[in-house]
Amino acid sequence: MNDAVAAGAARTTEAAGAARTTEASGAARAVVAEAAPAKINLYLHVAGRRAADGYHLLDSLAVFGPAADALTVAPIAAGLHLALEGPEAKSLAAEPDNLVLRAARALAAAAGMAAPAAALTLDKRLPVASGIGGGSADAAAALRALDRLWGLGLDAARLATIGATIGADVPVCVAARPARMQGIGEVLAPAPPLPGFALVLANPRLAVPTPAVFRARAESGAAFTAPATLPVRGWANAAALAHDLRALRNDLEAPAIALCPTIAEVLAALRAQPGCLVARMSGSGATCFGLFAATDAAGRAAAALPAGWWRAAGPITPA
Repeated sequence: MNDAVAAGAARTTEAAGAARTTEASGAARAVVAEAAPAKINLYLHVAGRRAADGYHLLDSLAVFGPAADALTVAPIAAGLHLALEGPEAKSLAAEPDNLVLRAARALAAAAGMAAPAAALTLDKRLPVASGIGGGSADAAAALRALDRLWGLGLDAARLATIGATIGADVPVCVAARPARMQGIGEVLAPAPPLPGFALVLANPRLAVPTPAVFRARAESGAAFTAPATLPVRGWANAAALAHDLRALRNDLEAPAIALCPTIAEVLAALRAQPGCLVARMSGSGATCFGLFAATDAAGRAAAALPAGWWRAAGPITPA
């Protein structure tokens, strides 16, 4: 496994704890660090559309890992300040208003804070506009970290409610645990018990705008797909999970491939790797995943993919 892939796996292992806090000697308040793990849609059905606002209704099983951004927040005298670093930071440099800052302002408003203050540093390692919820994960990490920094004591449900005002994927990213997503993404239920398995993530470094994918699907005349029936008791092993996933699909995969044909090449490359049980695109793309029973096989597969692609391999964040 090359250094980049190994680093992704190491960061996911570290992220499994979800957060760490470092107390500065004599400091009244801690510097807080939170992981922002990738969200992967093992399947994604477009089940309908809300008449009131046109938002699509979805049905998906989401898991987290094996790569993550990292956010640290520290006390300062005044203002909200965001610094960007990491290999994918340049993709966010032109954004006038990062989701992390929007989350900070939303949390402060919900808590009745007139003059919130924090220094935030985002170590950006997930590719942008890639179908793995990086921006939503960053916003969720900001909610968790600032809740602790500011001593608000809000529970996960309250943070998820605040997160829903920022984006439909933020609530599921607040807990960052396997979940069934429905509605526009805000209706959450625990996932069925999952077996141990590993994922390889691969992105050809091509951004695919989500609105364009939904528009291409609508223009194709594709029908809506009924929600999946998942086993209440879960799956005995990775092979059983993969068997059921193969009967499901990502309804956004075909329109995304029409817009970005390279996605089909990524899927073919994953499926060709020894030990890959199923391969699929996540979210609206272009990141794809391969599901493996063993972490070492996933690592070898990631290392075998083209060096020019963004790659990560490792186990999912446990339930």
